[in-house]
Amino acid sequence: MANFLSSLKSAYQLFKHIDLEKLGKLSAKVDLPKLLDSVTQLDDQQFQGLMKLMSVKGKDKPLPAVEGDFYHLGDEALKDEDRALQLKVRAFLEKEVKPIVNNYWLKAEFPHELIPKIAELNICGLTYKGYGCAGKSNLMEGMLAMEMARVDTSISTFFGVQSGLVMGSIYLLGSEAQKQEWLPKMQQFKTIGAFGLTEPEVGSGAAGGLGTTAKRQGDKWILNGQKKWIGNAPFADVTIIWARDLDDNQIKGFFVRKGAKGFSVEKMLDKMALRIVQNGLITLTNCEVHEDDRLQNANSFKDTAKVLQMTRAGVAWQAVGCARGAYEAALRYTQTRKQFGRPIASFQLIQNHLVEMLSNLTAMQTLCFRLSQLQDQGLLTDEHASLAKVFCSMRTRDVVSRAREVMGGNGILLEYDVARFVADAEAIYSYEGTKEINTLIVGRAITGFSAFV
Repeated sequence: MANFLSSLKSAYQLFKHIDLEKLGKLSAKVDLPKLLDSVTQLDDQQFQGLMKLMSVKGKDKPLPAVEGDFYHLGDEALKDEDRALQLKVRAFLEKEVKPIVNNYWLKAEFPHELIPKIAELNICGLTYKGYGCAGKSNLMEGMLAMEMARVDTSISTFFGVQSGLVMGSIYLLGSEAQKQEWLPKMQQFKTIGAFGLTEPEVGSGAAGGLGTTAKRQGDKWILNGQKKWIGNAPFADVTIIWARDLDDNQIKGFFVRKGAKGFSVEKMLDKMALRIVQNGLITLTNCEVHEDDRLQNANSFKDTAKVLQMTRAGVAWQAVGCARGAYEAALRYTQTRKQFGRPIASFQLIQNHLVEMLSNLTAMQTLCFRLSQLQDQGLLTDEHASLAKVFCSMRTRDVVSRAREVMGGNGILLEYDVARFVADAEAIYSYEGTKEINTLIVGRAITGFSAFV
């Protein structure tokens, strides 16, 4: 009798909210007596599980926020004013850059209308002291590099050339007069710069000697040679050209102003990556530069390397941003894309890809976080920067590949952004030192033996 009453009570709880009309429709689809008999055979634990299952409503359960900072580094590491600046830059990128970036990427053109808007953020030359610069931490600069690359790596690269390579060369190696002349204008983007080191036949081997030459004649220098892959060059107001002095065989830097006689730039076409970045092939034919426009404290490649060490850390942060943008786009897509009647994010194989992406991304973030701490403490070495660059650029390739995978065919469409991240990751992998070169820098530091040819 007790079991009968318990079964009856269970059946009542199951059907008490079903009105007669619904019950009639249900009876047309199922055998109600058989269903009732099956329910009465359930034990208490099974019945409670059934009731819980029936009470679950997916629409009542909010999805987690799409957030690539899993360890909350931004929240914990930055002061309130710096965190506010980071969020300000993020909002700018979401509002001003993201809506137009795919169109410009497809056309391989640069959105010049963004330059005054970027200038208003007042973040160029962020870590330098004086000359209109803010004197912020390297960690803050790294975070902002990540924020830019999270939306578009091309815009991040444009900014890195201006703020890092060009202004950094002047800040580290220029005379006081040169700093006063160039840095305030560049900080406000009133003057756009380019950095001319790589050549058609000299990339990784720049330390071993450049083909571009400089010969002093009185108070002038005569430059001859070519430079390739020079970002911003087609529209830059000034380009820092690195050339080998024929007299002492040392590398020196020169300001070559736009329109200089013997200086020509050809825009490079048909790139598959960083298509918004305007790269130039520069030809110097007996180009005259006054001694005052020689970078006064750049006397060897060791001086050039100081700039590269500083900016290589920024490229590692760019890799983090590229990976984060791809991960967040993929996560957002899988939460809403449905197959077999369910969001694909609910499938085990998709979740495995997402967790692998997040693991790589979080490892990259924490590595770069420590790298910037070392930089702020004055402890950064070549091998520190190289390890970060080589690891982050490799892991970024893996992250963007998995992001493209979980999106299926849509992963190759620009409108979903991941295709652009996949392509741009290939450029990050190569510039500012290839995997092989950076590996040998670290290998030399840990073994005591140089494997360079």
